[in-house]
Amino acid sequence: PAVSTRLNNPFLPQTSRLQPKREPSPLSGPAHLFRLSGKCFSLVESTYKYEFCPFHNVTQHEQTFRWNAYSGILGIWQEWEISNNTFTGMWMSEGDSCRARSRQSKVELTCGESNRLAHVSEPSTCVYALTFETPLVCHPHSLLVYPTLPEALQRRWDKLAQDLADELITSQGYKKLLRALFEDAGYVKALGGNSSAREGAPKAEGLESLETCRKAHSELTEEIQRLTSLLSQHGIPFSKPTELSRLEQHLGQGLPTHGLSEQLRGDPGLRGDAL
Repeated sequence: PAVSTRLNNPFLPQTSRLQPKREPSPLSGPAHLFRLSGKCFSLVESTYKYEFCPFHNVTQHEQTFRWNAYSGILGIWQEWEISNNTFTGMWMSEGDSCRARSRQSKVELTCGESNRLAHVSEPSTCVYALTFETPLVCHPHSLLVYPTLPEALQRRWDKLAQDLADELITSQGYKKLLRALFEDAGYVKALGGNSSAREGAPKAEGLESLETCRKAHSELTEEIQRLTSLLSQHGIPFSKPTELSRLEQHLGQGLPTHGLSEQLRGDPGLRGDAL
C-alpha cells in the first residue's frame, strides 16, 4: 500500500532523518504516471524494508533492533532509460556513499493489477534493481516516448528520421541527435555527470577504440588511393585540393595513441540501451 515518504520527516529523531545529496529531478515522461508522485510503496525482504517513491527516491531501512541499524537512500530520481522509443526504466542516482561511490537504483515498470513494489535485488554491489507493478503501464502504448513530446520536438524527431532514411546522417549521428532531443525534453540528463558513470550504461559506439579508429583510417586511405588511381587510368588531370593533401598527410602520419578516448568518444548512447 502507498504510505507517506519518511525522507527528512521532522517528527523523527535527528539520527533517523535521511540526508539526500540533492533534490530529485523534475517530473518528466508519461503524464499519466505523475499521479504516482507523492506516494511511496514498500516491500519487506529478509530484514530490510524498501520504499520506492516514484519521481522522488528509493530508501532502505533495516528492520532490527541493532543500535546501528541501517537506514539509507539507494538513489534519488534522476532520469529515464529509453530504448526503441520506449521508457524502459527509472534511474535513481546519487544515493548514500558506498565503497567510494554512490548507491543507485533502476526501477522497471511492469503491468500489474495494482500499484506495488514487487521485487528488489542487488545485481552488483551498491546497484539495485527494483520491479514496480502498476496498471498504468498495461496499455501497449503507455510507455511510448514520441506521443509524450511537445509538437516541436515531434517535428524535430520526424526530420531526424527522414534525414536518416535519406542517408544525410549516419545511424550513429541519428542516435546522438536523438539523445540531444531527449535531453531537451528533460527525459535524460546531459552526459558528463553521473549518468556516464552509471552501472550498465551502454558503451560508446563508433570510433571508441584505437583498433576501430585504425580500421577507419585504413579504409579511408584505400579509398583515396582507389579514386586517385581511377583518375590516372582515364587520363583525367587531377590536382589535390589543399584540404585533401593535408588529410592524406595526416593519415600517413598514423594515429595518436594518447587522449583517444577524449577525442573520439563516439555515440554515448541513451541511458541504459541503444535506440
